[in-house]
Amino acid sequence: MLVVIDKRLNLDQGAAEMTRWLRYRCIIQRCHIIVDRSSVITRLYPDCPPGRLIKTTVFLPTITGPRKCRRKKFVPKPAIGCTFGIVLSKSNNEVHNMSTPVTAFAAPAANSPFENFSFELPDIGAEEVDIKVEYCGICHSDLSMWQDAWGRAQFPLVAGHEVVGTVVRAGPAVHGVKVGDRVGLGWLSDSCLHCNPCLSGQHNLCNSLQHTIMGRHGGFADTVRCHWVWATPIPDGLDVSKVGPLLCAGITVYYPLVQLGIKPSDKVAVIGIGGLGHLALQFFNKWGCEVTAFSSSPDKAEECRQLGAHHVVNSRSAEEMAALTGKFDLILNTVDVTLDWQAYADALAPTGKLHTVGAVPEPFAVRPAALINGEKSVSGSVLGSPRVLRDMLDFAARHGIEAITEEFAAADINAAFERLESGKARYRVVLKF
Repeated sequence: MLVVIDKRLNLDQGAAEMTRWLRYRCIIQRCHIIVDRSSVITRLYPDCPPGRLIKTTVFLPTITGPRKCRRKKFVPKPAIGCTFGIVLSKSNNEVHNMSTPVTAFAAPAANSPFENFSFELPDIGAEEVDIKVEYCGICHSDLSMWQDAWGRAQFPLVAGHEVVGTVVRAGPAVHGVKVGDRVGLGWLSDSCLHCNPCLSGQHNLCNSLQHTIMGRHGGFADTVRCHWVWATPIPDGLDVSKVGPLLCAGITVYYPLVQLGIKPSDKVAVIGIGGLGHLALQFFNKWGCEVTAFSSSPDKAEECRQLGAHHVVNSRSAEEMAALTGKFDLILNTVDVTLDWQAYADALAPTGKLHTVGAVPEPFAVRPAALINGEKSVSGSVLGSPRVLRDMLDFAARHGIEAITEEFAAADINAAFERLESGKARYRVVLKF
């Protein structure tokens, strides 16, 4: 609630008495009061009911105790005769206008161990929410930022972009989520909401995207902040300790199904059965497709079948690869190394798509004629919009899709990074806060 005292008020007596009353309410309802020579302003945080602009005459209560000081429960006595406005928020969200202290884990330099780190978030924006972190996954992108492999890291680095937690503060213009809601935050934390991609529902293609761990602090902390649009509600039925990887790896492999219009009758394949691929097999299977796993590790064959693959192909076998010519409507690449891309293009059916979500450093070597004949294509994608994120989590909850994870206490973050860097993690690493 915002209370503004008319500047025509007699400041010598009226403002002093009103300020005394407001400060009394401050003790009870945690008001924040700003007093100057023209106005008295207070923000009342908890449980402000919906309301409207009210103009009335000020009456001061007779203060006899906390119970007598609450709205509608006081004995009024005329004290000053000015008019004033009371603006009550139409949202039940908590308003907060002070900086927020945060404790986190930060790397002071590239490849340096993470250390305890403290900082303050500025005043919360009108459309922002603060999330109390419960779990945060460690993605290979966090590892790349820690190593400064892309040259875009800023140190001290607070990484972490697979956040699951509870909204503890929300600005007055937040919609769709409220204090107390459990939400997730992935690679993206804000978008402009007015460019053509945003207006067409493709927020993940916004030219003004804010990345959760680039140019700001991420989720290896007790609190992280984002725009409410990117705070994705977590549906019932999901294990919150395993949701984090879905917010990055999960949406990365789910989005091509939507983007490319994949049908349940399609034949699809996944290259690389790791942190991304093990989720892709589950999503593709539950989508209704006939699923093939390409793996260079024969010992993963049985696990691939358990995850949803109907067929497993040794990608190092030229004979097995040749037998697949013209078969697949979609081949999804999840690895970031150069392969024999022409062999995979040959395995596409007419109008088939070789789609990559792995950041392969070299160009794809595919003969144009192999694409022209059969109208095949090579494409890629990044993450998904807030709407697709919600749909993905609902789909995962409905079909029991979850990441295979190894959990570490947040204090063991350096051991967790060592595990991820070793390449031995099966298949995602998650920190518990």
